[in-house]
Amino acid sequence: MKKIPVILDGDPGHDDAIAWVLANSRQELVILAVTTVGGNQTLAKTTYNAGRVMSLIGLDVPRAAGRAKPLLCDLIVAPGVHGVTGLDGPGLPEPARDIVEEEAVELMARLLETSDEPIVLVPTGPLTNIASLLLLRPDLKEKIKHIYMMGGGITKGNWTAAAEFNILVDPEAADIVFRSGLPITMAGLDVTEKALVHPEDIERIRSVGNEIARIVAGWLEFFYQFHQPLGYEGAPVHDAVAIVAIVRPDLLTMCEMYVEVELIGEYTRGATVGDIYGYLGRKPNVTCIMDIDREAFIDLLVESVASYGEVTLG
Repeated sequence: MKKIPVILDGDPGHDDAIAWVLANSRQELVILAVTTVGGNQTLAKTTYNAGRVMSLIGLDVPRAAGRAKPLLCDLIVAPGVHGVTGLDGPGLPEPARDIVEEEAVELMARLLETSDEPIVLVPTGPLTNIASLLLLRPDLKEKIKHIYMMGGGITKGNWTAAAEFNILVDPEAADIVFRSGLPITMAGLDVTEKALVHPEDIERIRSVGNEIARIVAGWLEFFYQFHQPLGYEGAPVHDAVAIVAIVRPDLLTMCEMYVEVELIGEYTRGATVGDIYGYLGRKPNVTCIMDIDREAFIDLLVESVASYGEVTLG
């Protein structure tokens, strides 16, 4: 099997962490590096959390800190969703290795330059690092095979009435990425809020019995504490859908669409505006994921945590 080289970029975050658990368990993928960005929490916290998740799952690759704030605006964080640490809940091991001296964009650029084949980027937080890479090293665009991202929503927002959190944090960065001409697959709220892990599914994951299953179940329980009062039937594991799009696209329903990012609207800044009916006659620039086989998604998560075997933390 020819493996797909990927760089994971995110702001963990419970759903980022679960996405990385899934990615690391898949034989189709070879993870080259992990880079972090300010988003769910400050850069210092997301970078520390990334190191702890990597220790948990035995992912021994370079970890680089990226951009601490958006391109043009102040950082928004989400302690009410992910806790004051950005990854509240079960205790985790300390990072097994230090962050590299390179900044995230420098590390991504070096890996792209030296790779024999194009690399897939998987951003599951604000797109600040990816936009910075495109601004600073436009010569490397041909070395980026595809961007599988979590963010946006064609029909809804979750931080404002119109905007999803990751895009709202840095709309200018998202606009640069969406206008880049690169292949983009967007796991937006249209699908990720259907990727629900119900309470009985959490117990099914816990029953796998290893340490990673216990911790993933704990993350899901913490995440559900925020969503349950809002009427959700389970915890939406937003970021994991971006990984599913790479390894199990057969579980998803997708459509090609022209999408723009709203930058100046008083009520709509950060909205991903999709030309659903093709009124503009523009060539689609995004593959939008709109639906998921939820039961098969749960099976995939259970299979993922089970693949780690009898993992114990020292």
